[in-house]
Amino acid sequence: MQIHIIAVGDRMPEWVEAGYREYAKRLPRECRLLLHEIPAGRRGKGADLARLMEQEGARQLAALPPGARVVALDRTGKQMDTADLAAQMEKRMAQGVPLALLVGGPEGLAPACLQRADERWALSKLTLAHPLVRVVLAEQLYRAWSIIKRLPYHR
Repeated sequence: MQIHIIAVGDRMPEWVEAGYREYAKRLPRECRLLLHEIPAGRRGKGADLARLMEQEGARQLAALPPGARVVALDRTGKQMDTADLAAQMEKRMAQGVPLALLVGGPEGLAPACLQRADERWALSKLTLAHPLVRVVLAEQLYRAWSIIKRLPYHR
């Protein structure tokens, strides 16, 4: 199974890239994690944020792999604990369908992305900075995989 993180934002700080890489490389080929960075629009003074979000959303939707199950990461989504995430992941692995996780920019996901999503997940009730989301998400996916494989990482 391939898991695609389709995230708004490129040119992330080194700590974000290093954190993401660390967990992505731990996942095996059977559960490959792929990051698609969607360039964020310029958010200068007086920027039309609704238009920027719409454009970013259109680019995210264009990056969806064919036949993927689409999950929007949104604060209004379903909250899960790590065991729930592992169960979801195991189910998806058995189906063999690619999973696409949409991560919005500073203002969140475009309405078109939320409408396209097959489901919505919330990582936390806390508001997380969008660069941090990709690190947390990669770590949690690795943790869920380690539960499925009964590895000692999750204790």
